[in-house]
This record gives sequence, C-alpha cells and structure tokens, in this order.
Amino acid sequence: MTLTAALLGPLRTGAAAARPLITFYDDASGERVELSGATTTNWAAKAANLLREECDVEPGTPVALLLPAHWQTAAVLLAAWWCGATVVSDPSDAEWVLCDADRVDLALAADPAGGVVALSLDAFGKGVPGLPPGVVDFATEVRLQGDDFAPWEQVPDTAPALDGATIGDVLAAARARAAALGLSRADRVLSTLDWNTADGLRDGLLAVLAAEASLVQVRNPDESTLPRRAATERTTARLG
Repeated sequence: MTLTAALLGPLRTGAAAARPLITFYDDASGERVELSGATTTNWAAKAANLLREECDVEPGTPVALLLPAHWQTAAVLLAAWWCGATVVSDPSDAEWVLCDADRVDLALAADPAGGVVALSLDAFGKGVPGLPPGVVDFATEVRLQGDDFAPWEQVPDTAPALDGATIGDVLAAARARAAALGLSRADRVLSTLDWNTADGLRDGLLAVLAAEASLVQVRNPDESTLPRRAATERTTARLG
C-alpha cells in the first residue's frame, strides 16, 4: 500500500468524503479554498497522473518540493507518494523538482535529471507566464488529467517515502505524533506550521491526515485574525 492510500483511504468514502478535509487561507492575498476528502483525492489523482504520464515518475523516483504549506502542495505530495516516489529534501538529489514560480531558477540550478514542474499556486488555475523551455506548467497540464488514479504496481511498506524513511516508518511516526498531539477524527486543526522541515511536515500535515482530522492551514498568518478565524472555523486544536 502506498503512503497516500494509507492516509486517504479512510477519507475517500462515506461521510468523510464530503466533509472539509483541508481549508486553506492566505492572509496576504485573502484567498480561501476548501477541499473535501473527495476533492482532495481528486486533486491528488490528477497530479499523480501528471507525474506518471508526463514525468515518468515511478516507484523509487526521487522527487523534491520547493513549495510552501499550501493545499496544492498537499496534493502533489500525496500524488508523488501515490506513484511510489520518494520525497527528498535536497533538490540536487532529485530526479524531478516541483517548485513555485519564485523558485524556478533555484530548481533549475539543481539540474534534476528529469526536470522541473512549476506551480503558480493560483486559486483560479492560471499558469506561470514566461517559463523556460522544458519546464512543465502544472496548472496547464493538471487540468487535462483524469480524476482517478491506480498504481501500476504494488509498493511495499519497506519502500522509501521521505528522506530515506520507509512508508511504514513515516506512517507509524504520523500516527504516533497524532496520538501525542491528542488528535482524532473529531478535530479541526488550525495550523500555521511550515512544511519545509521534517517535523513541520509530520505535525502540520501527516499527523492530521493520519488522525482523520480536518486541517485549517493558514499561510502568511495575521496573528490578530487567528482567534476570530478559530471561532469561525470551529477549530478544536492549534499547531504553530
């Protein structure tokens, strides 16, 4: 079972599929996007199809992300793991680098053997203008992909998933951290954590998903608005 199947499996059917799974705010832009369990799964499937069909990402392919804590980042992380890829922190160790528009040059400087996928992170699906030749525009390509994804081969839980840690180890650590944080499926978690460190990714995304909880992720947080947002979103826990 892939890490994505383990994390999203309980969230794809029944009442969990319809309830909010990720609610994303950007306090700098005023953006708010809400994704249910089913919608998150569809986005992950589209991104997984793009990675497999356009980038030849397969089990064991090293992939790096130069992306902020964002709902689209969650989708491409889940997509990479659904393909059986291993996510690495150092772009120079990656075959493919997924980045935001501000870090295309940094991604290209890593000289990945496969290439670079650029995400605009635009809420309305606009692409990244003026991309260098060969850089894949995520927003343009992902909309052409199917809403369902099925791995071509089974991935053992001993396969690497995150900086050398196996699928089984990452999943166990996420579940243990969810228990330590006291998270359950009844929780709605307000988080301002970044996902650019192993601890931030584990606590801020993986533990929440492992607990089958709901995430309210805030980028560029305005601390003065967070108490009101916590009340409006009826959050029950706070991270960051």
